[in-house]
Order: sequence, then C-alpha cells, then structure tokens
Amino acid sequence: MYSADVWKEYKASGKRQWLRSCSLVALAIVLLYAPSTSAETISGALAKSYGYSPDLNQQRAATRAADEGVPRATAGWRPTVTASSSMGLSQNRIVDRTGLKQDSNTVPRVSSVAMTQTLYNGGRTGNTVRQAESTILQSRETLRLSEQQSLLNAATAYMNVLRDTAILDLQNNNVQVLKEQLSQTQNRFQVGEVTKTDVYQSKASLAQGEANATNARFNLQNSMASYRQYIGDQPRNLEPARPVEALLPRSLEVAIAIGQKNHPQIQAALHAVDVAALAVTVQEGALLPTLTATGTATVNREPSGFPNYQSKVFAAVASLSVPLYEGGATYAAIRQAKEQLGQARLNADLQRETIRSLTTSAWGSFETSKLTILSYQAQVRANEVALNGVREEAKVGQRTTLDVLNAQQTLLSSRVNLVTAQRDQVVYSYNLLSATGQLSAVTLGLRVPNYDPTLHYDQVKGKWIGTRTPDGN
Repeated sequence: MYSADVWKEYKASGKRQWLRSCSLVALAIVLLYAPSTSAETISGALAKSYGYSPDLNQQRAATRAADEGVPRATAGWRPTVTASSSMGLSQNRIVDRTGLKQDSNTVPRVSSVAMTQTLYNGGRTGNTVRQAESTILQSRETLRLSEQQSLLNAATAYMNVLRDTAILDLQNNNVQVLKEQLSQTQNRFQVGEVTKTDVYQSKASLAQGEANATNARFNLQNSMASYRQYIGDQPRNLEPARPVEALLPRSLEVAIAIGQKNHPQIQAALHAVDVAALAVTVQEGALLPTLTATGTATVNREPSGFPNYQSKVFAAVASLSVPLYEGGATYAAIRQAKEQLGQARLNADLQRETIRSLTTSAWGSFETSKLTILSYQAQVRANEVALNGVREEAKVGQRTTLDVLNAQQTLLSSRVNLVTAQRDQVVYSYNLLSATGQLSAVTLGLRVPNYDPTLHYDQVKGKWIGTRTPDGN
C-alpha cells in the first residue's frame, strides 16, 4: 500500500490536475463565446479587412478601369478633329530662249484642319456603348464577389487564431499535468507502489504531449500569418465571436432562393451573357453601310513656284461605304461571337447549379455544427467524470497508470474537438451567408465607409477630354 505522505500528495495533485483541466476547458470555451473588454472584435477585424485587402482593392481598381469603357464607346458618336501642317524649301529656275535665267525661292507651307463625324455605322456605336455598360455591371458583381471572399477569409482567419490559441493553451496545460503525473509516478516507484513500466509510460505520454504542444504552437503561428495576410494587422487580444445566425435564412429552400437571386457569381454570369449578345450585334453591324461626313479647311502658302501666293480651300464631303466582301473574316467573327454567346449562357446555368450546391452544402455544415457542439459538450462532461473516476480507482489499485493517462488523453481530445466545433459553427455561419450572396460590409453593419462603385462611373462617363483620373493619379 501507499505510504501516508505519498498517498496524501497523490490525492492533492490529482485534485489540482482535475481542477486545472476543468478551468482550462472553461477558459477555452469562454475564449470563443464569452465577452471581454479592450479586445479586437471580429467586426473590427472585418472592417480592417474591408479597407486593407489587396485583392479587394485591386478589384476596385479593375472596376474603375471598366468604367472607362463607356466614354471610349461613346467616342463613336463624337467627331474626330485633326490638324496637320507642313513646311519646306523650294527653288525654281526658269531659262528662256535667250538663255536668261530667272530663279525663284519659296517656302511652301500647308496647314489644314479636318473634322470627321460618323453619321451611321450599322448601330455598332450604340451596341458598343450598351456592351460597355453591361461589362461595368459584370465588373461590379465581380467586385461584390471579391468583397464576400475577402470578408469570409478574414472571418476564417480570425476564428482560426481563436481556435489555435485555445488548443495551444489546452496542450500546454496537458504538458503541465503530464509532468505532475510523471513526478507522482516516480515518487510511487521509489516507494515500490508501481513498476518502472509505469514510469516510462508517463515519460512517453509527456513526450507525446510536448510534441502536440509544439505542433499546436506551429499551427497558431500559421493562423497568425493568415490573419496578417487577410486583415493587415497582427492579432492581439481577440474578442470571442458568435455565429451570425440572425442574418441567415430560416430554411434551406429560402437560402437557395436568395442565393439564386442575389449571388454575385450568378449575376456576373448573367451580365456576361448580355455582353456576349451585344458582341454579336456589334459584329453583325460590320455588314451594314457606314456613312461619314468630313469637313476640311486648308491654307496653302507659297506653293512651289508661286512666291507670295496663298490659297484657301474649304470642303465638305459625305462618304458612304458599303461592305461587299472582306474575305469571310466578318462572317467568321459573327459565328465566333454566337458561339461565345452560347458558352456564356451555359456558364450562367453552371453558376446557378454551382451556387445551389454550395448553398446546400453550407446549410448542412452549419446545421450539423450545432448538433456537433452538443455532442462534444456531452462528451467532455462524460470524459471529465470518467477521468475523475479512473483516478479515484487508481488510488486503490483498481486502475493502472496507463488507464489514467489514456483517460486524460481522451478528455483532452474531446476538449480540442469541442473548441474546433465551436470555431466551425462561426465560420460555417459566415460561409452560409456568403453562399446566399449576402455577406457584405452593409449586411454585417461594419463601421466603415462603404465603397460605392457608381461614384467613379458618374465622374467619368461624360468626360470628353483629360488624362487625370478622378482621384488625381
């Protein structure tokens, strides 16, 4: 039997281990769900990501670039004006029948201004303008998709840091418990209560626990790097987060309907269909006549051989060009545009089915996560009771050291699973909100100035001249 001192120390250490384990799992749960003060919130992190995300900012720049397609297209309705000027030196010599020579030197100079206005080009200008407008709408939907992905990445990175921090705390605490367990086992071995096998089993469990703690530390470092990548700042004192369940649809059918109507991936594909359809009409316009009017004003000073002479010519010309045959290139371009239109329609159908599948999967993952948390919570409670029972039985010799170590490892695994499941529920809620096309700074109520792509479009759509962009670049 145990000596009195060893038995007393064993009971006290076991109680301390059990209390520490209970306290740590409570801390891990609080880390994900309980409120705190002076901490970074997930809303604050998402607001930072909304302004920082390089991917989102480059897509905003791409949308602004697409805005310039309208003034480029409307240029087809506007006149083109060109000015030209030339100057030279001319020397003329005239010899009459008597051999008398007469030289004249002139500096011929020609200046002209020409203005050309397209009156009709088969409707290509109007269709090109509409095509540019559809391209802008498509780009805005792509921007909205990029916003969704940036916010989802940021939310995932935020929760990963919380999860891995909690797991590292659990693993570090496990190492401390295993060290105490090893110390107790060594003390018991010295008084002959256990064998050397028990000591080495404790040492092996401690080595495994240290390896797990090292791996948890590495995972946390990776999560912190991802946090910096998507949010633009180092994670410090992160506040727990909850699922955005209040923003989610109440049924799978409603979620699918919302996703089919609002998801930017579908809307972008539909605008791409409009762009492709207008491309067909633009190509077909190349088979129609083109009518242009050209006005010129030319001043010719001192033409060759006429010193001190000046002429002025003003002309207005209307030109009608009727394409008859261009080697078949135009017809090939029309057929190609029609095939691309068919491809765009098929892609729109593909995106509808993709989003339907994505929404169904996201809904299932979120609903499953609720039940998973309940199961792991019950498992943790049961394993806590089981570990306490195994320790009590070990005190009277009914359980071995290996039984205690196994029960402790089982409890640790269930606690890690619970923390992971709590992280998954939050991430899955954002994932489902994204699948319905509703994940945005406005929907989340982020305290950040909302980027409005229409402002830049309104600034440039009517521009006739100028190379400076509205932001001054």
